[in-house]
Amino acid sequence: MAVVNTEQRGQVMLVQMNRPDRLNALGVQLRTELAQAFIEFKDNPELEVAVFTGSGRAFCAGEDMKESLERGTPGRGSQPIANPFMDGTLDKPVIAAINGYAMGGGFMLVERTDLRVAVRGAVFEISEAKRWLLGGYSHGRVAGLPHPIATEMALGFRFTAERLYEVGFLNRLVEPEQLLPSAFEMAEHLLTLPPASRVNTVYMMRQMRPQVAPDLGRLAAALHEHGDKTDLMESRKAFAEKRKPNFKGWLNPEDRYRMPSLESLAEK
Repeated sequence: MAVVNTEQRGQVMLVQMNRPDRLNALGVQLRTELAQAFIEFKDNPELEVAVFTGSGRAFCAGEDMKESLERGTPGRGSQPIANPFMDGTLDKPVIAAINGYAMGGGFMLVERTDLRVAVRGAVFEISEAKRWLLGGYSHGRVAGLPHPIATEMALGFRFTAERLYEVGFLNRLVEPEQLLPSAFEMAEHLLTLPPASRVNTVYMMRQMRPQVAPDLGRLAAALHEHGDKTDLMESRKAFAEKRKPNFKGWLNPEDRYRMPSLESLAEK
């Protein structure tokens, strides 16, 4: 059974994740079908705008931790086929219609979209601090959020749609019955623009998104390794077993005080 539904409405393509029993968690099948849907959207000259949504109580719950535990390694695993929405080769605008929870990888899907409509009461979380050895340090920066809010986001606190609307991460906040109509209304507006204007403006706005500097990226890579990596699977096992995790922290307790730094990395 397909876990991604698509529908063409004129020049607009609806892409809907449809795995509600798993809160649209990003298992291999879902990621594969999402890639196929966005390839179709990219390659079809009749399609100009996508509306991206979920079914059930969630937009997307992020990593499928059941599959991670079965695989024995954290994270999503390899991407079966390239997804132009994720790899930056898609030159058409995508509007998120966020129907519920957008957690971890689900939040990351939202932040790749160009415009965002959410239902009131939707819940958002960058979960990296709970699942890895470094929290989601880059997401608040990419979103252009003030530093204290970016720090709150990086440390795995949850946000309501109302709060993210207030800080400018969301464009529209609507009742559930208005979610898709509002997203399609935005899509129809985009279609009234001269085609070159729409394409060029979306391209330009994407170039203007804040980025993490390369040296900070190298520091982040080092911090991703700075700790006892058995905690990665422990966090997922505890989640699956609905218990409190038993974290170890560091292989050597002294490592807590031996942080990698920009200076030490520059010397290598």
